[in-house]
Amino acid sequence: MRTAPGDCALTARLGPPPGFRGSFRSDDLARALYSEAAGIARAIPSAIAVPLDRDDLIRLVRWASDSGVALIPRGSASSMAGGAVGRGIVVDVSRWRSIGPVDVNQRLVRAGPGAICSEVDAAARAHGLRLPVDPSSAAFCTIGGMTATNASGPHTLAFGSMRRWVRAIECVFADGSVGELRRGNPSPDLAPLRRFTEAATSLATRAQFAAGRHDGVRKDSSGYGIASFAESGDAVDVLVGSEGTLAFFTSIEVALLPTAGATSSLLGAFASLDQAAIAAGRARDLGAVACELLDRTFVEIAAVGGLVPVGTGQAEAVLLAEVEGRDLNGAAATARRLADEFRASGATAVHLALDAATEKEMWALRHAASPILARLDPSLCSMQFIEDGAVPPDRLSDYVLGVRAALDRQETRGVVFGHAGDAHVHVNALVDVTVVGWRDRLNVLLDEVTGLVSSLGGTISGEHGDGRLRTPLLDRVWPQGVRDAFALVKHSFDPAGLLNPGVKIFVAGESGAPTIKYDPTLPPLAGNAAGLLKSIERDRGYARFRLDL
Repeated sequence: MRTAPGDCALTARLGPPPGFRGSFRSDDLARALYSEAAGIARAIPSAIAVPLDRDDLIRLVRWASDSGVALIPRGSASSMAGGAVGRGIVVDVSRWRSIGPVDVNQRLVRAGPGAICSEVDAAARAHGLRLPVDPSSAAFCTIGGMTATNASGPHTLAFGSMRRWVRAIECVFADGSVGELRRGNPSPDLAPLRRFTEAATSLATRAQFAAGRHDGVRKDSSGYGIASFAESGDAVDVLVGSEGTLAFFTSIEVALLPTAGATSSLLGAFASLDQAAIAAGRARDLGAVACELLDRTFVEIAAVGGLVPVGTGQAEAVLLAEVEGRDLNGAAATARRLADEFRASGATAVHLALDAATEKEMWALRHAASPILARLDPSLCSMQFIEDGAVPPDRLSDYVLGVRAALDRQETRGVVFGHAGDAHVHVNALVDVTVVGWRDRLNVLLDEVTGLVSSLGGTISGEHGDGRLRTPLLDRVWPQGVRDAFALVKHSFDPAGLLNPGVKIFVAGESGAPTIKYDPTLPPLAGNAAGLLKSIERDRGYARFRLDL
Protein backbone atom coordinates (compact mmCIF):
# COMPACT_ATOMS: atom_id res chain seq x y z
CA MET A 1 0.00 0.00 0.00
CA ARG A 2 1.27 3.43 -0.99
CA THR A 3 2.14 6.23 1.36
CA ALA A 4 2.52 9.51 -0.46
CA PRO A 5 4.75 12.12 1.14
CA GLY A 6 3.07 14.89 -0.84
CA ASP A 7 -0.38 14.37 0.67
CA CYS A 8 -0.24 17.51 2.76
CA ALA A 9 1.07 19.73 -0.01
CA LEU A 10 -0.98 22.88 -0.42
CA THR A 11 -3.45 22.92 -3.29
CA ALA A 12 -4.73 26.02 -5.03
CA ARG A 13 -7.16 27.82 -2.78
CA LEU A 14 -10.74 27.36 -3.86
CA GLY A 15 -13.42 29.93 -3.19
CA PRO A 16 -17.09 29.13 -2.62
CA PRO A 17 -19.56 28.98 -5.50
CA PRO A 18 -21.41 32.25 -6.17
CA GLY A 19 -24.38 32.52 -3.84
CA PHE A 20 -23.38 29.55 -1.68
CA ARG A 21 -24.83 30.16 1.81
CA GLY A 22 -23.24 27.34 3.80
CA SER A 23 -19.74 26.99 5.20
CA PHE A 24 -16.93 26.69 2.66
CA ARG A 25 -13.41 26.17 3.97
CA SER A 26 -10.11 25.62 2.18
CA ASP A 27 -7.72 26.38 5.05
CA ASP A 28 -5.22 23.71 6.07
CA LEU A 29 -6.83 22.87 9.42
CA ALA A 30 -10.32 22.30 7.99
CA ARG A 31 -8.91 20.18 5.17
CA ALA A 32 -6.88 18.13 7.65
CA LEU A 33 -9.94 17.48 9.84
CA TYR A 34 -11.71 15.96 6.83
CA SER A 35 -8.73 13.95 5.61
CA GLU A 36 -9.62 10.79 7.56
CA ALA A 37 -12.59 8.57 8.33
CA ALA A 38 -12.97 5.38 10.37
CA GLY A 39 -10.86 3.25 8.02
CA ILE A 40 -7.15 3.31 7.28
CA ALA A 41 -7.15 5.85 4.44
CA ARG A 42 -5.99 9.46 4.43
CA ALA A 43 -6.59 11.97 1.62
CA ILE A 44 -6.32 15.73 1.99
CA PRO A 45 -9.32 17.33 0.26
CA SER A 46 -9.08 20.57 -1.69
CA ALA A 47 -11.90 22.17 0.31
CA ILE A 48 -14.88 21.50 2.58
CA ALA A 49 -18.43 22.52 1.71
CA VAL A 50 -21.32 22.33 4.18
CA PRO A 51 -24.51 23.22 2.31
CA LEU A 52 -27.36 24.62 4.39
CA ASP A 53 -30.17 22.93 2.48
CA ARG A 54 -31.13 21.28 -0.77
CA ASP A 55 -31.07 24.52 -2.76
CA ASP A 56 -27.57 25.23 -1.47
CA LEU A 57 -26.47 21.74 -2.51
CA ILE A 58 -27.96 22.18 -5.99
CA ARG A 59 -26.02 25.43 -6.36
CA LEU A 60 -22.81 23.67 -5.34
CA VAL A 61 -23.36 20.70 -7.66
CA ARG A 62 -24.14 22.87 -10.67
CA TRP A 63 -21.06 24.98 -10.01
CA ALA A 64 -18.90 21.85 -9.67
CA SER A 65 -20.36 20.44 -12.89
CA ASP A 66 -19.53 23.65 -14.76
CA SER A 67 -16.06 23.84 -13.17
CA GLY A 68 -15.11 20.16 -13.44
CA VAL A 69 -14.50 19.90 -9.70
CA ALA A 70 -14.89 16.53 -7.96
CA LEU A 71 -17.32 16.24 -5.03
CA ILE A 72 -17.09 13.66 -2.22
CA PRO A 73 -20.37 13.17 -0.29
CA ARG A 74 -19.83 12.60 3.44
CA GLY A 75 -21.93 11.92 6.51
CA SER A 76 -20.38 11.02 9.86
CA ALA A 77 -17.41 9.35 8.12
CA SER A 78 -17.71 6.11 10.06
CA SER A 79 -17.14 4.24 6.80
CA MET A 80 -14.26 1.77 6.65
CA ALA A 81 -13.28 1.53 2.97
CA GLY A 82 -12.21 5.10 2.19
CA GLY A 83 -15.32 6.25 0.37
CA ALA A 84 -15.75 9.35 2.57
CA VAL A 85 -12.28 10.83 1.93
CA GLY A 86 -10.87 12.16 -1.31
CA ARG A 87 -8.95 14.92 -3.03
CA GLY A 88 -11.88 16.94 -4.34
CA ILE A 89 -14.34 18.98 -2.31
CA VAL A 90 -15.75 17.03 0.62
CA VAL A 91 -19.45 17.84 0.95
CA ASP A 92 -20.61 17.37 4.53
CA VAL A 93 -24.34 16.67 4.92
CA SER A 94 -24.02 15.25 8.44
CA ARG A 95 -26.12 18.07 9.91
CA TRP A 96 -29.13 17.24 7.74
CA ARG A 97 -30.53 15.23 10.64
CA SER A 98 -34.28 15.68 10.28
CA ILE A 99 -36.52 12.75 11.19
CA GLY A 100 -40.09 13.00 9.95
CA PRO A 101 -43.19 11.71 11.69
CA VAL A 102 -43.48 7.93 11.85
CA ASP A 103 -46.29 6.61 9.68
CA VAL A 104 -47.51 3.85 11.97
CA ASN A 105 -50.09 2.47 9.52
CA GLN A 106 -47.67 2.23 6.60
CA ARG A 107 -44.68 1.50 8.86
CA LEU A 108 -42.55 4.18 7.21
CA VAL A 109 -40.35 7.09 8.25
CA ARG A 110 -38.47 9.70 6.23
CA ALA A 111 -35.12 11.02 7.39
CA GLY A 112 -32.40 13.35 6.22
CA PRO A 113 -29.11 11.80 5.10
CA GLY A 114 -27.38 12.94 8.29
CA ALA A 115 -29.95 11.41 10.66
CA ILE A 116 -28.24 9.03 13.09
CA CYS A 117 -29.31 5.39 12.87
CA SER A 118 -29.99 4.99 16.60
CA GLU A 119 -32.11 8.16 16.65
CA VAL A 120 -34.25 6.95 13.75
CA ASP A 121 -34.64 3.63 15.54
CA ALA A 122 -35.63 5.41 18.78
CA ALA A 123 -38.25 7.43 16.92
CA ALA A 124 -39.67 4.21 15.51
CA ARG A 125 -39.61 2.39 18.85
CA ALA A 126 -41.72 5.12 20.40
CA HIS A 127 -44.50 3.70 18.19
CA GLY A 128 -43.76 0.02 18.71
CA LEU A 129 -41.67 -0.20 15.53
CA ARG A 130 -37.96 -0.51 14.75
CA LEU A 131 -35.40 0.10 12.04
CA PRO A 132 -34.54 -3.43 10.86
CA VAL A 133 -30.92 -2.67 9.92
CA ASP A 134 -28.69 -2.37 13.00
CA PRO A 135 -24.96 -1.90 12.29
CA SER A 136 -22.63 -1.92 15.29
CA SER A 137 -21.97 1.75 14.48
CA ALA A 138 -25.65 2.65 14.99
CA ALA A 139 -24.81 5.27 17.62
CA PHE A 140 -23.01 7.42 15.07
CA CYS A 141 -23.56 6.21 11.49
CA THR A 142 -26.06 8.07 9.31
CA ILE A 143 -29.05 6.93 7.31
CA GLY A 144 -27.47 8.43 4.21
CA GLY A 145 -24.25 6.53 4.76
CA MET A 146 -26.13 3.30 5.47
CA THR A 147 -28.05 3.73 2.22
CA ALA A 148 -24.87 4.59 0.33
CA THR A 149 -23.09 1.42 1.44
CA ASN A 150 -26.08 -0.95 1.64
CA ALA A 151 -25.26 -1.35 5.32
CA SER A 152 -26.07 -4.42 7.37
CA GLY A 153 -25.70 -5.66 10.94
CA PRO A 154 -26.18 -8.71 13.13
CA HIS A 155 -29.92 -8.89 12.40
CA THR A 156 -29.36 -8.94 8.64
CA LEU A 157 -29.50 -12.71 9.10
CA ALA A 158 -33.28 -12.40 9.47
CA PHE A 159 -34.13 -9.02 7.96
CA GLY A 160 -31.67 -8.36 5.14
CA SER A 161 -29.49 -5.38 4.29
CA MET A 162 -30.45 -1.74 3.81
CA ARG A 163 -31.49 -2.15 0.15
CA ARG A 164 -34.48 -4.24 1.18
CA TRP A 165 -35.85 -1.48 3.44
CA VAL A 166 -35.32 1.68 1.38
CA ARG A 167 -38.62 2.71 -0.18
CA ALA A 168 -37.70 6.08 -1.71
CA ILE A 169 -34.70 8.36 -2.16
CA GLU A 170 -34.75 12.03 -3.09
CA CYS A 171 -31.59 12.77 -5.07
CA VAL A 172 -29.59 15.65 -6.45
CA PHE A 173 -27.87 14.29 -9.54
CA ALA A 174 -24.51 15.26 -11.02
CA ASP A 175 -26.07 17.85 -13.35
CA GLY A 176 -27.93 19.53 -10.47
CA SER A 177 -31.32 18.07 -11.35
CA VAL A 178 -33.55 16.84 -8.51
CA GLY A 179 -35.91 13.90 -8.39
CA GLU A 180 -37.31 11.23 -6.12
CA LEU A 181 -37.00 7.56 -6.94
CA ARG A 182 -39.76 5.47 -5.38
CA ARG A 183 -40.30 1.74 -5.55
CA GLY A 184 -43.10 0.77 -7.90
CA ASN A 185 -43.21 4.21 -9.56
CA PRO A 186 -41.77 5.29 -12.92
CA SER A 187 -38.49 7.16 -12.69
CA PRO A 188 -38.66 10.97 -13.02
CA ASP A 189 -38.06 12.33 -16.51
CA LEU A 190 -34.51 13.54 -15.90
CA ALA A 191 -31.47 13.20 -18.14
CA PRO A 192 -29.45 10.87 -15.83
CA LEU A 193 -32.41 8.54 -15.43
CA ARG A 194 -33.27 8.61 -19.14
CA ARG A 195 -29.69 7.60 -19.96
CA PHE A 196 -29.81 4.83 -17.38
CA THR A 197 -33.16 3.52 -18.61
CA GLU A 198 -31.99 3.52 -22.23
CA ALA A 199 -28.79 1.68 -21.31
CA ALA A 200 -30.61 -0.90 -19.20
CA THR A 201 -33.09 -1.86 -21.91
CA SER A 202 -30.69 -3.61 -24.28
CA LEU A 203 -30.62 -7.40 -24.20
CA ALA A 204 -26.87 -7.56 -23.59
CA THR A 205 -27.04 -5.09 -20.72
CA ARG A 206 -29.94 -6.92 -19.08
CA ALA A 207 -27.89 -10.11 -19.14
CA GLN A 208 -24.89 -8.30 -17.65
CA PHE A 209 -27.08 -6.78 -14.93
CA ALA A 210 -28.59 -10.15 -14.02
CA ALA A 211 -25.08 -11.64 -13.74
CA GLY A 212 -24.01 -9.02 -11.21
CA ARG A 213 -24.20 -11.20 -8.13
CA HIS A 214 -22.01 -13.67 -6.27
CA ASP A 215 -24.11 -16.84 -6.18
CA GLY A 216 -24.70 -18.17 -2.70
CA VAL A 217 -23.38 -15.07 -0.95
CA ARG A 218 -25.97 -13.70 1.48
CA LYS A 219 -24.61 -10.14 1.84
CA ASP A 220 -22.90 -8.04 -0.82
CA SER A 221 -22.05 -4.33 -0.93
CA SER A 222 -19.50 -4.59 -3.74
CA GLY A 223 -20.16 -3.01 -7.12
CA TYR A 224 -23.59 -1.64 -8.00
CA GLY A 225 -26.87 -3.40 -7.19
CA ILE A 226 -27.52 -4.27 -10.82
CA ALA A 227 -28.74 -7.81 -10.14
CA SER A 228 -31.36 -6.47 -7.71
CA PHE A 229 -32.39 -3.91 -10.34
CA ALA A 230 -32.67 -6.66 -12.96
CA GLU A 231 -35.20 -8.38 -10.70
CA SER A 232 -37.18 -5.35 -9.49
CA GLY A 233 -36.89 -2.77 -12.26
CA ASP A 234 -36.59 -0.15 -9.49
CA ALA A 235 -33.67 2.27 -9.92
CA VAL A 236 -33.68 2.61 -6.12
CA ASP A 237 -31.82 -0.70 -6.07
CA VAL A 238 -28.92 0.79 -8.04
CA LEU A 239 -28.75 3.97 -5.94
CA VAL A 240 -28.61 1.98 -2.69
CA GLY A 241 -25.00 0.88 -2.25
CA SER A 242 -23.63 3.38 -4.81
CA GLU A 243 -21.35 5.12 -2.26
CA GLY A 244 -21.99 8.68 -3.42
CA THR A 245 -20.88 7.97 -7.00
CA LEU A 246 -24.25 8.44 -8.72
CA ALA A 247 -26.08 11.16 -6.78
CA PHE A 248 -26.39 13.01 -3.49
CA PHE A 249 -29.15 11.70 -1.23
CA THR A 250 -31.20 14.51 0.32
CA SER A 251 -33.84 12.40 2.07
CA ILE A 252 -34.54 8.69 2.43
CA GLU A 253 -37.79 6.91 3.25
CA VAL A 254 -37.31 3.57 5.00
CA ALA A 255 -39.71 0.82 5.97
CA LEU A 256 -39.99 -0.31 9.60
CA LEU A 257 -40.80 -3.53 11.45
CA PRO A 258 -42.76 -4.12 14.65
CA THR A 259 -40.54 -4.58 17.68
CA ALA A 260 -39.97 -8.09 18.97
CA GLY A 261 -42.34 -9.39 21.60
CA ALA A 262 -39.41 -10.95 23.46
CA THR A 263 -35.89 -12.22 22.80
CA SER A 264 -33.57 -14.86 24.20
CA SER A 265 -29.90 -15.50 23.47
CA LEU A 266 -27.39 -18.30 23.76
CA LEU A 267 -23.67 -18.83 23.47
CA GLY A 268 -22.04 -21.98 22.17
CA ALA A 269 -18.35 -22.94 22.25
CA PHE A 270 -16.95 -25.24 19.56
CA ALA A 271 -13.74 -27.20 19.19
CA SER A 272 -13.59 -26.63 15.43
CA LEU A 273 -14.68 -24.03 12.90
CA ASP A 274 -16.46 -26.71 10.88
CA GLN A 275 -18.69 -27.48 13.86
CA ALA A 276 -19.42 -23.79 14.37
CA ALA A 277 -20.31 -23.39 10.68
CA ILE A 278 -22.73 -26.33 10.88
CA ALA A 279 -24.31 -24.84 14.00
CA ALA A 280 -24.66 -21.46 12.30
CA GLY A 281 -26.57 -23.15 9.50
CA ARG A 282 -28.90 -24.77 12.01
CA ALA A 283 -29.43 -21.37 13.65
CA ARG A 284 -30.49 -19.99 10.24
CA ASP A 285 -32.83 -22.92 9.67
CA LEU A 286 -34.41 -22.47 13.10
CA GLY A 287 -35.10 -18.79 12.46
CA ALA A 288 -32.46 -17.13 14.63
CA VAL A 289 -32.45 -13.38 14.01
CA ALA A 290 -28.71 -13.07 14.70
CA CYS A 291 -25.78 -15.50 14.85
CA GLU A 292 -22.34 -13.99 15.45
CA LEU A 293 -18.92 -15.63 15.19
CA LEU A 294 -16.14 -15.00 17.69
CA ASP A 295 -13.06 -16.77 16.36
CA ARG A 296 -10.32 -18.15 18.61
CA THR A 297 -8.32 -14.98 17.87
CA PHE A 298 -11.17 -12.92 19.32
CA VAL A 299 -11.65 -15.17 22.36
CA GLU A 300 -7.96 -14.87 23.21
CA ILE A 301 -8.25 -11.07 23.20
CA ALA A 302 -11.49 -11.11 25.21
CA ALA A 303 -9.87 -13.38 27.79
CA VAL A 304 -7.49 -10.50 28.59
CA GLY A 305 -10.49 -8.59 29.92
CA GLY A 306 -11.87 -11.55 31.85
CA LEU A 307 -14.98 -11.64 29.66
CA VAL A 308 -14.83 -15.27 28.51
CA PRO A 309 -17.61 -17.47 29.98
CA VAL A 310 -16.83 -20.80 31.62
CA GLY A 311 -15.99 -23.50 29.11
CA THR A 312 -15.10 -21.23 26.21
CA GLY A 313 -11.49 -20.28 26.90
CA GLN A 314 -10.01 -23.05 24.72
CA ALA A 315 -12.65 -22.92 21.99
CA GLU A 316 -11.72 -22.60 18.34
CA ALA A 317 -14.90 -20.62 17.79
CA VAL A 318 -17.80 -19.21 19.78
CA LEU A 319 -21.27 -18.49 18.41
CA LEU A 320 -23.65 -15.91 19.88
CA ALA A 321 -27.23 -16.26 18.68
CA GLU A 322 -30.49 -14.42 19.32
CA VAL A 323 -34.03 -15.62 18.75
CA GLU A 324 -37.35 -13.81 18.97
CA GLY A 325 -40.79 -14.85 20.15
CA ARG A 326 -44.21 -13.42 20.88
CA ASP A 327 -43.45 -13.59 24.59
CA LEU A 328 -40.66 -14.65 26.95
CA ASN A 329 -41.85 -18.26 27.07
CA GLY A 330 -41.90 -18.55 23.28
CA ALA A 331 -38.45 -17.00 22.89
CA ALA A 332 -37.03 -19.20 25.65
CA ALA A 333 -38.47 -22.35 24.08
CA THR A 334 -36.84 -21.51 20.74
CA ALA A 335 -33.52 -20.76 22.46
CA ARG A 336 -33.59 -24.15 24.16
CA ARG A 337 -34.25 -25.90 20.84
CA LEU A 338 -31.32 -24.05 19.32
CA ALA A 339 -29.16 -25.01 22.30
CA ASP A 340 -29.94 -28.65 21.51
CA GLU A 341 -28.95 -28.04 17.88
CA PHE A 342 -25.67 -26.48 19.02
CA ARG A 343 -24.91 -29.53 21.15
CA ALA A 344 -25.80 -31.84 18.28
CA SER A 345 -23.36 -29.88 16.13
CA GLY A 346 -20.55 -30.51 18.61
CA ALA A 347 -20.72 -27.61 21.08
CA THR A 348 -18.53 -28.27 24.10
CA ALA A 349 -20.40 -25.70 26.20
CA VAL A 350 -23.72 -23.86 25.81
CA HIS A 351 -24.96 -20.94 27.91
CA LEU A 352 -28.52 -19.59 27.79
CA ALA A 353 -29.63 -16.01 28.45
CA LEU A 354 -33.39 -15.92 28.94
CA ASP A 355 -33.85 -12.48 30.49
CA ALA A 356 -32.82 -8.99 29.39
CA ALA A 357 -30.08 -8.48 31.97
CA THR A 358 -28.37 -11.80 31.19
CA GLU A 359 -28.68 -11.17 27.47
CA LYS A 360 -27.01 -7.77 27.81
CA GLU A 361 -24.16 -9.33 29.76
CA MET A 362 -23.74 -12.11 27.19
CA TRP A 363 -23.65 -9.74 24.21
CA ALA A 364 -21.08 -7.56 25.98
CA LEU A 365 -18.58 -10.20 24.86
CA ARG A 366 -19.31 -9.35 21.21
CA HIS A 367 -18.60 -5.66 21.84
CA ALA A 368 -15.49 -6.21 23.96
CA ALA A 369 -12.82 -6.28 21.28
CA SER A 370 -12.45 -2.56 20.53
CA PRO A 371 -11.72 -1.36 24.09
CA ILE A 372 -9.43 -4.34 24.71
CA LEU A 373 -7.54 -3.75 21.46
CA ALA A 374 -7.03 -0.16 22.53
CA ARG A 375 -5.24 -1.37 25.68
CA LEU A 376 -2.81 -3.64 23.86
CA ASP A 377 0.76 -2.70 23.01
CA PRO A 378 0.54 0.93 21.81
CA SER A 379 2.94 0.10 18.97
CA LEU A 380 0.22 -2.07 17.39
CA CYS A 381 -2.27 -0.37 15.09
CA SER A 382 -5.57 -2.13 14.54
CA MET A 383 -5.99 -1.85 10.77
CA GLN A 384 -9.14 -2.80 8.89
CA PHE A 385 -8.09 -3.54 5.33
CA ILE A 386 -9.21 -7.19 4.88
CA GLU A 387 -12.22 -6.65 7.08
CA ASP A 388 -15.35 -7.24 5.02
CA GLY A 389 -15.19 -10.53 3.13
CA ALA A 390 -18.30 -12.68 2.78
CA VAL A 391 -18.46 -16.16 1.27
CA PRO A 392 -21.15 -18.80 0.68
CA PRO A 393 -22.09 -20.21 4.10
CA ASP A 394 -20.69 -23.66 3.37
CA ARG A 395 -17.23 -22.09 2.85
CA LEU A 396 -17.13 -20.15 6.16
CA SER A 397 -14.60 -22.38 7.91
CA ASP A 398 -12.40 -22.47 4.79
CA TYR A 399 -12.35 -18.69 4.73
CA VAL A 400 -11.54 -18.18 8.42
CA LEU A 401 -8.82 -20.83 8.33
CA GLY A 402 -7.40 -19.24 5.18
CA VAL A 403 -7.35 -15.78 6.78
CA ARG A 404 -5.60 -17.18 9.85
CA ALA A 405 -2.99 -18.87 7.65
CA ALA A 406 -2.37 -15.68 5.68
CA LEU A 407 -1.87 -13.73 8.92
CA ASP A 408 0.53 -16.37 10.19
CA ARG A 409 2.58 -16.30 6.99
CA GLN A 410 3.07 -12.57 7.41
CA GLU A 411 3.78 -12.92 11.14
CA THR A 412 0.88 -10.58 11.85
CA ARG A 413 -1.54 -10.97 14.70
CA GLY A 414 -5.20 -10.52 13.86
CA VAL A 415 -8.63 -10.61 15.47
CA VAL A 416 -11.34 -12.43 13.51
CA PHE A 417 -15.06 -12.12 14.19
CA GLY A 418 -18.25 -11.42 12.29
CA HIS A 419 -21.67 -12.60 11.24
CA ALA A 420 -21.57 -16.39 11.15
CA GLY A 421 -25.13 -16.81 9.94
CA ASP A 422 -24.27 -14.83 6.81
CA ALA A 423 -20.67 -16.17 6.53
CA HIS A 424 -19.44 -12.58 6.69
CA VAL A 425 -16.14 -12.03 8.50
CA HIS A 426 -14.38 -8.97 9.92
CA VAL A 427 -10.63 -8.97 10.50
CA ASN A 428 -8.61 -6.51 12.57
CA ALA A 429 -4.96 -6.95 11.67
CA LEU A 430 -2.64 -5.71 14.44
CA VAL A 431 0.33 -4.05 12.76
CA ASP A 432 3.54 -2.66 14.23
CA VAL A 433 4.35 0.25 11.93
CA THR A 434 7.80 0.65 13.49
CA VAL A 435 8.96 -2.67 12.00
CA VAL A 436 10.70 -2.50 8.64
CA GLY A 437 8.59 -4.00 5.86
CA TRP A 438 5.18 -3.55 7.49
CA ARG A 439 3.68 -2.11 4.29
CA ASP A 440 4.96 -5.04 2.24
CA ARG A 441 3.28 -7.46 4.62
CA LEU A 442 0.02 -5.55 4.29
CA ASN A 443 0.23 -5.69 0.52
CA VAL A 444 0.80 -9.44 0.59
CA LEU A 445 -2.05 -9.97 3.07
CA LEU A 446 -4.45 -7.95 0.96
CA ASP A 447 -3.44 -9.85 -2.16
CA GLU A 448 -3.70 -13.27 -0.53
CA VAL A 449 -7.03 -12.67 1.20
CA THR A 450 -8.54 -11.18 -1.95
CA GLY A 451 -7.42 -14.28 -3.84
CA LEU A 452 -8.92 -16.45 -1.11
CA VAL A 453 -12.28 -14.67 -1.31
CA SER A 454 -12.31 -15.05 -5.08
CA SER A 455 -11.44 -18.75 -4.96
CA LEU A 456 -14.33 -19.37 -2.56
CA GLY A 457 -16.85 -17.50 -4.72
CA GLY A 458 -17.20 -14.66 -2.26
CA THR A 459 -17.30 -10.88 -2.18
CA ILE A 460 -14.68 -8.51 -0.79
CA SER A 461 -17.40 -6.30 0.71
CA GLY A 462 -20.30 -7.73 2.65
CA GLU A 463 -21.55 -4.47 4.17
CA HIS A 464 -18.98 -1.63 4.13
CA GLY A 465 -18.69 -0.93 0.41
CA ASP A 466 -15.73 -0.81 -1.95
CA GLY A 467 -14.45 2.69 -1.26
CA ARG A 468 -10.99 3.63 -2.43
CA LEU A 469 -9.52 0.64 -0.65
CA ARG A 470 -11.27 -2.13 -2.59
CA THR A 471 -12.21 -0.51 -5.92
CA PRO A 472 -8.80 -1.40 -7.46
CA LEU A 473 -9.49 -5.04 -6.54
CA LEU A 474 -12.86 -5.41 -8.25
CA ASP A 475 -11.31 -7.16 -11.24
CA ARG A 476 -10.36 -9.98 -8.85
CA VAL A 477 -13.97 -10.76 -7.90
CA TRP A 478 -16.14 -9.48 -10.79
CA PRO A 479 -15.87 -10.65 -14.44
CA GLN A 480 -15.26 -8.13 -17.22
CA GLY A 481 -18.87 -8.14 -18.43
CA VAL A 482 -20.19 -7.20 -15.01
CA ARG A 483 -17.55 -4.48 -14.59
CA ASP A 484 -18.56 -3.12 -17.99
CA ALA A 485 -22.12 -2.93 -16.67
CA PHE A 486 -20.89 -1.06 -13.57
CA ALA A 487 -19.10 1.44 -15.82
CA LEU A 488 -22.28 1.90 -17.87
CA VAL A 489 -24.25 2.69 -14.71
CA LYS A 490 -21.68 5.25 -13.62
CA HIS A 491 -21.57 6.93 -17.03
CA SER A 492 -25.36 7.11 -17.20
CA PHE A 493 -25.67 9.00 -13.93
CA ASP A 494 -22.35 10.89 -13.88
CA PRO A 495 -20.81 11.06 -17.36
CA ALA A 496 -18.12 13.55 -16.31
CA GLY A 497 -17.07 11.36 -13.36
CA LEU A 498 -17.29 14.17 -10.77
CA LEU A 499 -19.07 12.31 -7.94
CA ASN A 500 -16.66 10.45 -5.67
CA PRO A 501 -14.22 9.55 -8.47
CA GLY A 502 -12.13 6.46 -7.81
CA VAL A 503 -14.92 4.69 -5.92
CA LYS A 504 -16.72 1.78 -7.62
CA ILE A 505 -15.02 2.59 -10.94
CA PHE A 506 -11.22 2.67 -10.96
CA VAL A 507 -9.79 5.88 -12.36
CA ALA A 508 -6.92 5.24 -14.78
CA GLY A 509 -3.61 6.68 -13.66
CA GLU A 510 -4.41 6.61 -9.96
CA SER A 511 -2.48 4.46 -7.53
CA GLY A 512 -4.19 1.23 -6.57
CA ALA A 513 -3.93 1.85 -2.83
CA PRO A 514 -4.72 4.70 -0.46
CA THR A 515 -2.31 6.53 1.80
CA ILE A 516 -2.36 4.83 5.22
CA LYS A 517 -3.06 7.29 8.00
CA TYR A 518 -1.01 5.28 10.54
CA ASP A 519 2.21 5.61 8.53
CA PRO A 520 4.72 7.35 10.87
CA THR A 521 6.61 8.83 7.89
CA LEU A 522 3.68 10.95 6.72
CA PRO A 523 4.02 14.73 7.04
CA PRO A 524 2.20 16.10 10.10
CA LEU A 525 -1.35 17.34 9.71
CA ALA A 526 -2.04 21.03 10.19
CA GLY A 527 -2.49 22.47 13.67
CA ASN A 528 -3.93 20.11 16.25
CA ALA A 529 -5.85 18.06 13.66
CA ALA A 530 -3.98 14.82 14.44
CA GLY A 531 -4.94 14.93 18.11
CA LEU A 532 -8.55 15.77 17.34
CA LEU A 533 -8.85 12.94 14.83
CA LYS A 534 -7.28 10.49 17.27
CA SER A 535 -9.81 11.51 19.93
CA ILE A 536 -12.66 10.86 17.49
CA GLU A 537 -11.24 7.42 16.71
CA ARG A 538 -10.62 6.61 20.38
CA ASP A 539 -14.05 7.78 21.58
CA ARG A 540 -15.91 6.67 18.45
CA GLY A 541 -17.11 10.24 18.20
CA TYR A 542 -17.81 10.17 14.47
CA ALA A 543 -21.14 11.95 14.86
CA ARG A 544 -19.32 15.13 15.97
CA PHE A 545 -19.41 17.91 13.38
CA ARG A 546 -15.78 18.38 12.38
CA LEU A 547 -15.88 22.15 11.97
CA ASP A 548 -17.14 22.47 15.56
CA LEU A 549 -13.84 20.98 16.73
